[in-house]
Amino acid sequence: MPVATLEEIQAALGTEIGISGWIEVGQERIDAFAEATEDRQFIHTDPAAAAQTPFGGTIAHGFLSLSLLSRMGADVMLVPETTKMAVNYGLDRVRFLAPVRAGKRVRGRFVLKDMKDKAPGQILMTFGVTVEIEGEDKPALLADWLGLIIT
Repeated sequence: MPVATLEEIQAALGTEIGISGWIEVGQERIDAFAEATEDRQFIHTDPAAAAQTPFGGTIAHGFLSLSLLSRMGADVMLVPETTKMAVNYGLDRVRFLAPVRAGKRVRGRFVLKDMKDKAPGQILMTFGVTVEIEGEDKPALLADWLGLIIT
């Protein structure tokens, strides 16, 4: 995660702070997620059956796309230079807007929406995240992601 001063982070409030690198969502990743979550619905794991649907092939689980926020956030989420630990605090809003077809690449676009003291030595940061699908106009998902910074 990029490190910055508190002043630099506060100056970034309301702005786009960065775009992550691309992550490929291949069938192997989808299959591994299906096994880990025991969600083996054919639309994710059976290319032949999924080809007969309006999607024309397998798609990633929405929660797989959401879980990639951790990797995306590591590229761009600003943290104060005094950070001892950063933890996932949750999500206020998630909307799955478009399917991620197997073999596509996704990336996250991050906006720092809010930053406030939660308790002494704790900063709660809210990031608006748009997960884009390479070559498509509609994003895979939108989310407000909360991170708790321990300083």
